[in-house]
Amino acid sequence: MDFSSDTSAPAHPAVIEALAKANEGQAGSYGADAMTLALEARLKSLFETDDLAIWPTASGTAANALALSCICPPTHSILCHVDAHIEQDERGAPEFFTGGAKLDLLPGNDGKIAPETLSAHLDTVDEGFVHVVPPAALSLTNLTEWGTTYTPGELRTLADLAHQKGLSVHLDGARFANALANLGVSPAELSWKAGIDVLTLGLTKTGAMGCEIIVFFGAAEETLMALKARAKRSGHMPPKLRYVSAQGVALLEDDLWLSLATHANSMAQALSQRILAFPGAALITPVQGNEVFAHLPSELAAKLSDAGWKFYPWPGGGYRFVCAWSTRPEDIDAAFDAL
Repeated sequence: MDFSSDTSAPAHPAVIEALAKANEGQAGSYGADAMTLALEARLKSLFETDDLAIWPTASGTAANALALSCICPPTHSILCHVDAHIEQDERGAPEFFTGGAKLDLLPGNDGKIAPETLSAHLDTVDEGFVHVVPPAALSLTNLTEWGTTYTPGELRTLADLAHQKGLSVHLDGARFANALANLGVSPAELSWKAGIDVLTLGLTKTGAMGCEIIVFFGAAEETLMALKARAKRSGHMPPKLRYVSAQGVALLEDDLWLSLATHANSMAQALSQRILAFPGAALITPVQGNEVFAHLPSELAAKLSDAGWKFYPWPGGGYRFVCAWSTRPEDIDAAFDAL
């Protein structure tokens, strides 16, 4: 059983079919194609606003770094959680793409930044003091790196604090669908209605081959041009963008992405219950998406590994297990029965 990551899962069959369909005939280059235009139209409907601009990319790191480069100059900083993906897993890409902006790290339980933590930090900022790096952006993650969710109200509180100080707010939504499925709210409620200025909408972990979409809400024309210029300069403007966009169109059709995320979440709940049946096992954070973080006795972890299970020891202690759209309940049952 491979619980190492939802990126280990195959692409959904609907995505493969969409790629074959996108491969028919000629199409415009660099985003001037029917698939990319259809994706933009679908996202406008999904997010209940025409006031948005998009750019599809093939990786979450590219999406995060490009989005942040448009809202943070090299002379400023990006506030984020100490365990945020942009800090722990992107090899300095945000700093590189912004031309030198600093990541300013904030603590918080369960992967979340508390309003009082953000407020206290912002109160220390002195824009007139040239020797320090003032923040220009706040980056949040939903699901967080500890598998937990920010509610729309929690996001709005943090976004309001950031906006009061002139910061833009970015949301890393690599598992945005899982957060939506857990909370039962609309994409609009968990994004621009909660004060998010730019979202990186992840679909790769949900069932795409590689599709991460930068979504700017209320974006001015110059913002979109700046985004495209950065995408081109960094090599993230593929001439045949239709193949990236086609994946998004397929997954968003009839809310397939949410169905797949709901299934992955339910598998994580089932997995957590089976794990907790072992003596000495305990959850580190509540299961609010498709990830399970648990403390395990070392002998149990070794036994699972020897039985062919794939999962990660997690920094700070414990282990992470991730379910995907392709995880089947009978596979979980068979694996535990074999133990």
